[in-house]
Amino acid sequence: MKLKGNALLGQSGGPTAVINASLAGIIEGAEKFDGIDRVLGMRFGIEGFMSDEVVDLSAESPETISGLKNTPSSALGSCRHKLSDEDFPRILEMFRRYYVRYLFLIGGNDTMDTIHRIGAYAAGQDYELCGIGVPKTVDNDLFGTDHTPGYGSAARYVALSVMQAGLLARDMQRVDQFVIFQAVGRDAGWLAAASALASQCVAGAPHLIYVPERPFEMEQFLADVEQVQKREGWVSIVVGEGIAYADGTPVSASQTADKFRNIEFGAMGGTSAAMMLHKVLSEKFGWRGEFQVTESLQMCASDRTSETDVDEAYLAGRAAVDVAAAGASGLMVTLQRENGAAYRCITATAHLSEVAVKSRPMPDEFINAEGNGVTGAFLDYLRPLVGELPTCTSPALEHA
Repeated sequence: MKLKGNALLGQSGGPTAVINASLAGIIEGAEKFDGIDRVLGMRFGIEGFMSDEVVDLSAESPETISGLKNTPSSALGSCRHKLSDEDFPRILEMFRRYYVRYLFLIGGNDTMDTIHRIGAYAAGQDYELCGIGVPKTVDNDLFGTDHTPGYGSAARYVALSVMQAGLLARDMQRVDQFVIFQAVGRDAGWLAAASALASQCVAGAPHLIYVPERPFEMEQFLADVEQVQKREGWVSIVVGEGIAYADGTPVSASQTADKFRNIEFGAMGGTSAAMMLHKVLSEKFGWRGEFQVTESLQMCASDRTSETDVDEAYLAGRAAVDVAAAGASGLMVTLQRENGAAYRCITATAHLSEVAVKSRPMPDEFINAEGNGVTGAFLDYLRPLVGELPTCTSPALEHA
């Protein structure tokens, strides 16, 4: 399919520290593709587009576009709008008004579903449209890709946060006997698991990691915590926000859901898993402790980005235009790790229908047999995405 017209770009869902690098990649690639006349941006995602909130990105200076590579959050603005059947005629009307022939959306699995459904509707109306998805999510749970842009930087944020909190907890153990850090991850524990890198600085911390891929067992949790506290005098615990009991009940007990029927853990004043477990430990053992729930901070910390993540996010944006220029549609750009001693990543594609509204869990070989930590295979997978972490600047005093 060789089309001529304008390109429309959008960002959806939660931000990442590198989502704008993908935006820059698409814009700079589109400016060099003769099939695209103007590059337009939808403000606040598809919801803003339907309200005619459109900006001309081709009018921006090259310096501004280049600066996006190191700008956190979502420069175009985002939304979490679930498309209804009533939305499609309005979207097609706007496509015709702005002569849109190329649609690029940066987002997660719900966003890929949005592109897939819009493409199907346009085809049914005999409107020629090329729709390409660019992956984005700190959760790292998209099918078809080795990892997602945004994950490496968020994983770095989590590892550094748990590392620094571990130093604090170690030295404050006579005041607080435990600390619980909660990482983003509704259905998958990739981010919580990334905290394991902190142990290179603080021996053992985090001592325990619990991810949604394993049913949470309260009695085993209490036994794990008690054992570590007796041995170390303090406990560092990391949990994924979506951990749940065997019957599917969230540990957080949250019942709040977004428009896509996804549970929003800790949203709207609700209780988070970390808060619930903090209460349990305090009541069970009589300990004083802390819980740390950073929520969106791990999605937008530009001071902790991974250089690899920035480069690959930009690469994914440029690759999306290359895919469109080759006449393809209905695909998402993927990142694929090549075999070899040194880390190297290339791009490929996956069909949107294979990616949309699905979640990729951590594989079994990345989770330890006890279900409270990770394996060496996971750390080997993670390290090149995060980059080198700083060494401890405050080691334990040898004679203290």
